[in-house]
Amino acid sequence: MIDKVLLKNEVERLDIMLDDTALERFDTFAEMLIDWNSRINLTAITDPFEIVYKHFADSMLALAAVNVPQGASFIDVGTGGGFPGLPLLIARPDLHGVMLDSTLKKLMFVDHVLNRLELNSNGRTLHMRAEEAGIKVQLRNRFDFCFSRAVANLRELSEYCLPFVKVGGTFVALKSAKAQEEIDGAKEAIKILGGEITEVKQFFLSDMGERNLIIIKKVSPTPPKYPRASAKIAKEPLGLPKTK
Repeated sequence: MIDKVLLKNEVERLDIMLDDTALERFDTFAEMLIDWNSRINLTAITDPFEIVYKHFADSMLALAAVNVPQGASFIDVGTGGGFPGLPLLIARPDLHGVMLDSTLKKLMFVDHVLNRLELNSNGRTLHMRAEEAGIKVQLRNRFDFCFSRAVANLRELSEYCLPFVKVGGTFVALKSAKAQEEIDGAKEAIKILGGEITEVKQFFLSDMGERNLIIIKKVSPTPPKYPRASAKIAKEPLGLPKTK
């Protein structure tokens, strides 16, 4: 299926080491992704070469961008077909992860992968909208890390993600090129939500283009009124002057 040597070599450039078990799990994951994608819409990326770069190596950039301690907890907001959460658990089965999404069919696939790869003891899915999950006592301020490849603008994404992160924890947003405009527009909102952008790390994955990982430290608790309902998040972007 996938070129396991290619994957191994690419992530070694990021100082991430994959053993034979991890490589076999990635191969099985790719097979399952292509199989299930023929029945439900999980991804537009189905070429094995592109899966290596655009799904697997790309997801593991999160491990290259921040120091993730042994046994750390994370939540993957808007996981879709399991990205970046599943690759993180395959590469680091010591971690404890929750994959959150509002589309049940996609989470059924993620659950199937967790079971097949025997990662269900340290990974689970959660079928819920992010703004609903973020106000739950058992989820709020709970995680060491939040990771997200969701396509939402950083300002809105921060309101969805930062409530999950404990003070001292980190939110990492995986973005493509030209992230600076989003960063500039989100700084005030991130401050309101208790976060602070500490670094933006730039990566290039061979011919797959530029990736920017925005690293946001949780420096104070998120005020209780956030996250708001999604309609309000869209209508009244946080940190911008209210329109009359």
